[in-house]
Amino acid sequence: MTEFTSNIKKIPYNDDRIFGMLSDLSNLDKVKDRIPQDKFKDFTFDSDSCSFAVDPVGKITFQIVDREPNKTIKFTTTNSPVPLHMWIQLKQVSDSDTRIKLTVRADLNPFIKPMVSKPLQDALEKISTVLAELPY
Repeated sequence: MTEFTSNIKKIPYNDDRIFGMLSDLSNLDKVKDRIPQDKFKDFTFDSDSCSFAVDPVGKITFQIVDREPNKTIKFTTTNSPVPLHMWIQLKQVSDSDTRIKLTVRADLNPFIKPMVSKPLQDALEKISTVLAELPY
């Protein structure tokens, strides 16, 4: 397994509020206009999963597999060319300061690893930046 981690970002809200929004993927409806349509296509979601198409990878579906209140939300792919596991970690520093970090573990074979490592790391950074800027 290859592991990728985002930089730690600061969110000016408490962990309870952030966890409440991120642990229910139907809340993506509130922010779907912030999702870059040129990068993510055919975006669909419900409370426990989200799906989208990314060129040239194709359709990817993430399913929430575990929620630890105010700390972590764990995902796995149910539809992906490469098996992925992702989790969002939250750590509250003060009432209006929570830190967020995203981690992805991917089962990459030696042939595909050099091709997808940089795009995967870049995507993880973009996702963490978008999550840090959401109006919780």
